[in-house]
Amino acid sequence: MACPASSPSWYGRTVPVRSRDLGCGPGRTTAHLAGLGLSAFGVDLSPKMVEVARRNHPGLHFTEGSMACLDIASGTLGGIMAWYSVHHTPPGQLPDLFGEFHRVLAPGGRVLIGDWTGTGEEVVPGPVFGHPVSYRNYFLPLSRLVELLTEAGLDVTAHLEQEPDGRLKRRHACVLARKPPARNPAPVTS
Repeated sequence: MACPASSPSWYGRTVPVRSRDLGCGPGRTTAHLAGLGLSAFGVDLSPKMVEVARRNHPGLHFTEGSMACLDIASGTLGGIMAWYSVHHTPPGQLPDLFGEFHRVLAPGGRVLIGDWTGTGEEVVPGPVFGHPVSYRNYFLPLSRLVELLTEAGLDVTAHLEQEPDGRLKRRHACVLARKPPARNPAPVTS
């Protein structure tokens, strides 16, 4: 089943929606969004991941940068996807991160977060393929992610969480949120 957030019609528009894949890694999700007709581009903190994304998807735009400090004008994005990237942000920095999401979204713009959840544990991975890694994972409860998004001024419209099973070793969740639409000013009366 296709995710409704991955269709331009989900945004109430039939034209391409300017969207950003934050923490894009090798660019698979960015390419998927572009294939659905969205005007998608990716951002990743890792220069190596951006290099891989550009090599794998030469027709798409990828930049090195932090999803917590986006080089984009306020109120200009129709959508943000943060697919398995938020858990790398220390919990104390999530209010600023979600505030940045709110800043760059246009009124009515949407956020889709897919990520691992937990009970608040911090995990430092060991070497990967014999190489040391320099990141940490923070697995917060879904309820805390929802709370932080709401505190940042985003309306959480749906969320779900899947418990571990034979295939999954850890809970994961999807959260849909949106920036409230612009309010019409009250009519001037004389």
